[in-house]
Amino acid sequence: MVASGQDRIERRLAAIFAADVAGYSRLTAADEEGTHVQLQDHLRALVDPKIVEHRGRVVKNTGDGLLAEFGSVVDALRCALDVQHGMAKRNAEVPDEKRLAFRIGINVGDIIVDREDIFGDSVNVAARLEGLAEPGGICISEDAHRQICGKFDVTFEDAGERQLKNIARLVRVFRAVLDAESSKPISQPHNTALAVRRANRSAFATVTGAAVVLVAVASGAAFHVYFDRAPAVSLKPDQAAKPSERFSIVVLPFANLSGDVSQDYLADVISDELTTGFSRFRDSFVISRSTAFTYKGRPMNLRQIGKDLGVRYALEGAVQPSSDRLRVSVQLIDTESDAHIWTDQFDENRSDLLQMQDAIVTRIAHAIGMKMIAERARLAQSRAANPTAEDLALRCSAALMRGHTALERDSAYRLCEQALQIDPENLRATSQESFKFTQRVANYTSPDRQADLRRADELASLAIKIDPNYAQAHTAKGDVLLLEGHYREAIGSYQHALTLLPSSIQPGLAMAYNYAGEPEQAIAYADKAMLLSPRDPVSRWPTLFLAKVNAFGILENYEEALVWIGRGEAAAPEMPLWDFMRSALLSLTGKDDDARAAMQRYLADDKAPFRTMSQRRAQLAPLSSYSPRFRSWGRKFSQALLAAGMPE
Repeated sequence: MVASGQDRIERRLAAIFAADVAGYSRLTAADEEGTHVQLQDHLRALVDPKIVEHRGRVVKNTGDGLLAEFGSVVDALRCALDVQHGMAKRNAEVPDEKRLAFRIGINVGDIIVDREDIFGDSVNVAARLEGLAEPGGICISEDAHRQICGKFDVTFEDAGERQLKNIARLVRVFRAVLDAESSKPISQPHNTALAVRRANRSAFATVTGAAVVLVAVASGAAFHVYFDRAPAVSLKPDQAAKPSERFSIVVLPFANLSGDVSQDYLADVISDELTTGFSRFRDSFVISRSTAFTYKGRPMNLRQIGKDLGVRYALEGAVQPSSDRLRVSVQLIDTESDAHIWTDQFDENRSDLLQMQDAIVTRIAHAIGMKMIAERARLAQSRAANPTAEDLALRCSAALMRGHTALERDSAYRLCEQALQIDPENLRATSQESFKFTQRVANYTSPDRQADLRRADELASLAIKIDPNYAQAHTAKGDVLLLEGHYREAIGSYQHALTLLPSSIQPGLAMAYNYAGEPEQAIAYADKAMLLSPRDPVSRWPTLFLAKVNAFGILENYEEALVWIGRGEAAAPEMPLWDFMRSALLSLTGKDDDARAAMQRYLADDKAPFRTMSQRRAQLAPLSSYSPRFRSWGRKFSQALLAAGMPE
């Protein structure tokens, strides 16, 4: 029963910060007094001042830890990051057997306040999260994660739903991925969240290839694949790339010096896979190959490219094939000074292409003092069983990179099919062929939706079986799961692909976040993807624009959603979906006349994928497993479509 009058219990919303020392009993058993003195020194010199600095309040000490409350999750996490960063520095010279390490848990929720102490379920959750954190680590709840999304340059791993002791409901847990050895300040908020995992960085060199481009329709989960040529998109002035403090590079398109245009694919593939190789650097910032390829065949001012893309280094080179040999010349340039830092030349047999690429990346790593973190074992297991099949798959990959129209891409896929006829387990061709079937489903051109998804799933699963560390295979699997309506599983596949290849772009991930009811995550990832590919000439940017429209719709920020419709339309004006979505959003903002005009333009477009509400419902039926949050948005959107004049 709720108390009233003078007996009413004080309640308020707060961020709860719980911390304790990992293994404190073991430490005190070995040195009771020394451990106590050391803990008090850490609390007095570091922890308590940081809590005050970030506008928190120590509620109570708990023997080997403490409980604190903050007015916002942002302040609580900022404090936690500073504490763990400070402890890493203070422990640098302390022997392992005497080192104290805090575990921190953060939750947000309603609390009971009684005589300056705090109680309630939210407090208990924070304490349980603390117990799940690793020494020196931070665990936060899903509610807390939602509020800090997009505000910190910190990666969080989704640890799944957990049954916490004495907590009736399941709690989704997120673990912060921290670099204890970093000397870089980590307490300041960041404008773009890293919505991708970078744990387990022993990633293998893989090729992004031609990932399917799925376009989300804000009404629900309809998809449209748009492969007509879209103009290169540049960032707005307020979105311009800023020079990265990390290792940052763009691999510019290599030149083909043979004079034989049929050999262009070798230059394209080498450029693409070198981009992949650099993504294996720890904390690297690597411009995507889609943006890099916008410079192909153009005169280049490397200083200007560095400023435009926010990168310190540019790699350029040339390929000269001759019979069964390849000569590759490479040079690394500092874009700030235009100085040539390193040049080299490689002569290899075509069958040793992977070895050559690995050597280039490794030598550059030594030249600029970086340390590679990729495992070298991939080279041994990546040799193609059949060189002819691999050559066809390479041609397919290069053609998909260049192909924008449906006709060009169909021609490219025929090369993959030829490769698979020779070697049914060619890794590259198997992954890329999967996209052909998901594209047909997404583009509403599939003669048999279920059959195409089954075939796509067979190919993606086979590719993962052949090489579980091939990022493109996990992207293909994510696309299948997304089109089947398994959004959580799709998120897992896309995140796995990003763990293996952090510089890759996963358009489906932003959409999957929306359908899973996490629009904040969708916005954060879309922003990150756009930063990695600021001049993408393919239709991935419109896809990401549509994901942001969806996300802002879920968040009921309709004006911002309309802004992103405008940006998407500027990038791909031929797409009919902009007016479809605009009509509903204008209706939701009370602009009824404009809404009806937009709907009429959409219905008059011969590319419109559906023209009545019943057609739309039929196409969305296989994709109906939305979250309650997304369902609510879908109902509002449907009502707005009817109000704008879409026939039943």
